[in-house]
Amino acid sequence: MSFRQDKLTRPIYRWAKGVMPPISETEREAIDAGTVWWDGQLFTGDPDWDKLLAMPPARLSPDEQAFLDGPVGELCAMIDEWKLVSEDRDLPPEVWDFLRRNKFFGMIIPKEYGGLGFSNTAHSEVVRKVSSCSVVAGVTVMVPNSLGPGELMLHFGTQAQRDYWLPRLADGREIPCFGLTSQEAGSDAAAMLDTGMVEYGEHEGERVLGIRLNFHKRYITLGPVATVMGLAFKMFDPQNHLGKGEDLGITVALLPTATKGVRHGDRHVPLLTYFQNGPLYGDDVFIPLDWILGGPDQIGQGWTMLMTALAAGRGISLPSQSSAAAAVCARTTGAYARVRTQFNVPIGMFEGIQQPLADIAANAYLIDAARRLTVAALDEGHKPSVVSAIMKAHATYRMRESVERAMDIHGGKAIIDGPKNYLAAQYRSVPIGITVEGANILTRNLMIFGQGAIRAHPYMLKELLALSEEDEEKGLADFDKHFWAHVGHSAKNALRSFVRGWTGGLAAPAPRNAAFTSHWRQLSRYASAFALLSDLSLLTLGGALKRKEMLSARLGDILSELYLLGAVLKRFETEGRPEADKPLVEYIMAKGYNRMALAFNGVLDNLPARWAAIVTRVIAFPLGVPYHEPSDELTSE
Repeated sequence: MSFRQDKLTRPIYRWAKGVMPPISETEREAIDAGTVWWDGQLFTGDPDWDKLLAMPPARLSPDEQAFLDGPVGELCAMIDEWKLVSEDRDLPPEVWDFLRRNKFFGMIIPKEYGGLGFSNTAHSEVVRKVSSCSVVAGVTVMVPNSLGPGELMLHFGTQAQRDYWLPRLADGREIPCFGLTSQEAGSDAAAMLDTGMVEYGEHEGERVLGIRLNFHKRYITLGPVATVMGLAFKMFDPQNHLGKGEDLGITVALLPTATKGVRHGDRHVPLLTYFQNGPLYGDDVFIPLDWILGGPDQIGQGWTMLMTALAAGRGISLPSQSSAAAAVCARTTGAYARVRTQFNVPIGMFEGIQQPLADIAANAYLIDAARRLTVAALDEGHKPSVVSAIMKAHATYRMRESVERAMDIHGGKAIIDGPKNYLAAQYRSVPIGITVEGANILTRNLMIFGQGAIRAHPYMLKELLALSEEDEEKGLADFDKHFWAHVGHSAKNALRSFVRGWTGGLAAPAPRNAAFTSHWRQLSRYASAFALLSDLSLLTLGGALKRKEMLSARLGDILSELYLLGAVLKRFETEGRPEADKPLVEYIMAKGYNRMALAFNGVLDNLPARWAAIVTRVIAFPLGVPYHEPSDELTSE
C-alpha cells in the first residue's frame, strides 16, 4: 500500500463513505440501463465537436421512404380528426384494419418475424408524420412500437416466446398493451401494489406451479382493445417453492387479456383525445411460470427490463410527436400571419406577432435537429438514457411553448372547435406528452443531471462503486485510483475554464472548417464551466444533491442546452449551411445562451457552499454570466 493511499486517500475514503448514501439495487439498475454517448463528452468539459460533426446523419432506406410516401400518406388521408373527436371517439374500423394490414404495429419487429424491421429513424419519421395529421392515430401507432411487449420480447423474451408472439404482433392479430402504472403508485414501480404469489394452481386441466396475480392498472394505452398485455408486478414466494427466498422482486409476465380473471374494456378519456386508454384489472389470475417474459430465469428482472427499454424509447416516441406538433404550429401559424390582416396590414408585420412567431420557428428547428441526431445515435446502437431523458422533457416543453404561441397568434380562430380548427387537437394533447413516459417535473428535477452526473461523468460512478465495495481494502484501492484521476481531471478543467472564461471564449476550441465558429467556441466555454460547476456541486453537496432538486434541475438545464444547441449547429452543417437558416440559427443560439445564463446564475446564487460559487465565478465568469436576448432586428428577420 502506497503512502498516498494510506495517509491521504484513506481519510477521504472514510469521509466519503459517511456522506455519500449507498447505491440501492433499484438505483444501480436504473444507472446501468442504457449507454453513455455524447452526454459523456459534455461531462468531460472538453467535447470533441469534430466527432459530433463526423457522425452520419439519420437516413431512410428506399423501403422506409416508400412506406412513408405510401401507406403513411394513405393513412393520413383516411382520418377525419374532427369526426373522430366529436362523433366516433375512436379510430374507424377501416383505419384499424389498414393499420393491421400494413403492419404499422410491427415497425420495430424484424422481418424474419414478419415485421417491417424499420430503423429507429424510420420509426420516428412515421410517428412524426402520422401525428401531424392525427394525434390519436399517432399515439395508436407509437405505443406498440415503443415500451411494450414487442420491444421487451426482442430484448428479453425466450426464443419460443418470440417465435409465437412476434409474428402475431407484427401483422396485428394481437394488439399489445403494457401494464405498469398502478392505482396508488403511479409509474413508481418500486411502490406498486400489484402482486404475484408463487403457488400451485390449475392450467389447461393440469396442476402446475405458477403465479397467482392480483392487479389494478390504470392509464394503460390500448388497454381497452388489447388482446395481450405485458404486466409488471411484485413477485413473492411465501413458501419458497423456487428456493430463491420470499421477495423475488419486480417481474414482467406476458398474458392474453382473455385469461380468466382479467378484466379490461373500460376507457379513460385523456383530455378529449380519444386514443384507446383505460384500466386493467386482475382478480386471482393464475398463470404458469413460463408466461414470465424471458421465462423463470428472468424472475426479478422487471425493473432492469423497463429501464433498458425506456433508455432508448423515450428518445423516439414523444420527441417525434413533439416535432410534429411544433412543425404544424410553424407551418400553419406562419401562413396565418400572412393572410390574416388587422388595419389592412398582415398581422405578421406587427412586432408583437413577430416575437412569438420567432419562438415557434426556433422550436420547430431545434426539436427536429435534436430528434434527428438522437435517432441517428440509436441507429448506431447507442442507448443513451440521459440524452433520451433530455429529449423527452425538453422536446415536450418546447412543443408546449409552440402550441401556446400559436394559439395566441390565432386568437379566436383557435378557440372555436370544429373541423377547420387545426390547433385544438394539438392543444388538448399538450399535458399528455408532458406527463407520460416519466413526468417532466420528475425528469427535469431528478433524472437528467441526477442520473447524468453518475452515469456520464468520467469518474463519479467508479468512485461510488468503490465506496459501495464490501471489501474495504479493495474499495480503498479502487477509490484511490479513481479519486486522484478525478482530482487531476478537475484541475485540468479548472485551468481550461479559466482560459476560456477570461478570453470570453476566444481561446475555446471549435471544429475545423465549420460555420458559426464563434458559437462552437461559446459552447466549448459553457461546457468547461458546466463541468467545473458540476464537480464543485458534487464535492460540496455530496449525497445531499439528491434533495437539492432545484439545483439539480438547473444543472440539468445547462446539460440539456449544450446537447440541443450542438444538435442545431450540426443540423446546419449537415444540410449544407443554407443561407436562409442563418438568422434562425442565430436566434436559437441566443435564446439558448440565455437559458444557460439563467441556469448558471440560479445555481451560483443558491449553492450552499458560497466559496464554491465564488471560485466558479472568478474562474469561468469573471465579468458575469453573459446574458443578452436576441435583438429586435434578429427577431423580426
